Amino acid sequence: MKRTILAAALAAGTILGAGSALADETVRFWYHFDNADNPMSALVEKFEEENPGIRIEAENIPWNSYYDNLYTSIVAGNAPDAAMVKMFAQPRLLEMGALEPVGEMVEAWEGKDDLLDNLLNLTRASDGNTYYLPIQYVVLYLYYRQDMLDELGLDVPGTCDEFRDVAMKLTRDTDGDGQPDVYGFGFRGGKGGHDHWGSFVLSRDVSFEPGGMLTEEAIAGTQFVVDLFREDKVFPPSAPNDGFKEVIGAFQAGKTAMTIHHIGSSADMVEALGDKVSATTVPECGGGRWTAFGDESTAILSSAQNKEAAWKWISFLSSAGNNALFNEATGQLPVTRTDSGSWTLHEKRFVDATVNSLPFAELLPNVPETSDFVNTVWPVNMQRALTGEITAREMNQAIDALYNP
Repeated sequence: MKRTILAAALAAGTILGAGSALADETVRFWYHFDNADNPMSALVEKFEEENPGIRIEAENIPWNSYYDNLYTSIVAGNAPDAAMVKMFAQPRLLEMGALEPVGEMVEAWEGKDDLLDNLLNLTRASDGNTYYLPIQYVVLYLYYRQDMLDELGLDVPGTCDEFRDVAMKLTRDTDGDGQPDVYGFGFRGGKGGHDHWGSFVLSRDVSFEPGGMLTEEAIAGTQFVVDLFREDKVFPPSAPNDGFKEVIGAFQAGKTAMTIHHIGSSADMVEALGDKVSATTVPECGGGRWTAFGDESTAILSSAQNKEAAWKWISFLSSAGNNALFNEATGQLPVTRTDSGSWTLHEKRFVDATVNSLPFAELLPNVPETSDFVNTVWPVNMQRALTGEITAREMNQAIDALYNP
């Protein structure tokens, strides 16, 4: 009798053991880190200690092939359970039926109230649903030379009119050769400069909807940019062709007194200029403000076998403490109020400028036409407008024609 009971107990134990093993869930997670300092192993270890029964397989996919691999895996039926994603990929992922809605999970999540303002709005899909959970971000703001402002007794500009006045006063001939050698603003007229233009134009309640670029306000915004170069001459002569390296290099070398970029440039700025450089929000133009939002989120794939386990993992990465560790490696900013308040990787004045800019940060329309806008239509027509080949109205007409053929 005892042997029968013992055998039954052992059998039950074996079954329970097998059931326990089967209960272990594996979450396959894809991400991309370019730098050697990768905290993912430490984060996985911490998560697995806190969530026994869930195992994380985190795979670092090279950025250059990241989305090709992701799309291919979805078609092949071998997609990861969760992955890092950007907003530009959201329409295609939705079209493929590859994203799991996480809105209800977010609402029930205790970490929701610790997320910074506007992040969930910025990453919400066009259908009104939430598919992304923010994990890191940057926002563009105005860099300025505090020492130059102090030298001339100027205040930091808060509006477009103030910006124009300050930029004109900062444009100077300091070496006495009769030509300006310091310019008020370093404008990026080459590819990628649409974000500079956007802060002066899209702030004016301007849209990419039919006729939106042809309103009086929209044309006045583009004309304001053109006049800063052609009439006020506060941009360097090279501005129509300047790209990122030229704009940032000129600012660090003291050839320009203001420019627009994000916190990713702050370490190099401080190395070159120390306390002479500071930052604030972009100016208010036409009654509003607009600045560009740089996004990175995580999402659960609709094919995930255990969506609850996948949610536990991605929400873990966006929780205070864990999110700080994640972003110490990426060089971007944490998405939680808690981590932002104690952040030391970047100097406080640049963190403050970023956080203060987040409430009015925006994304360009998440539609296929935006790729052409960024890569060809905007840079080609901006250069032509700056050089006087076309008018501000004609530039805006080209943009309107792209989005509304």
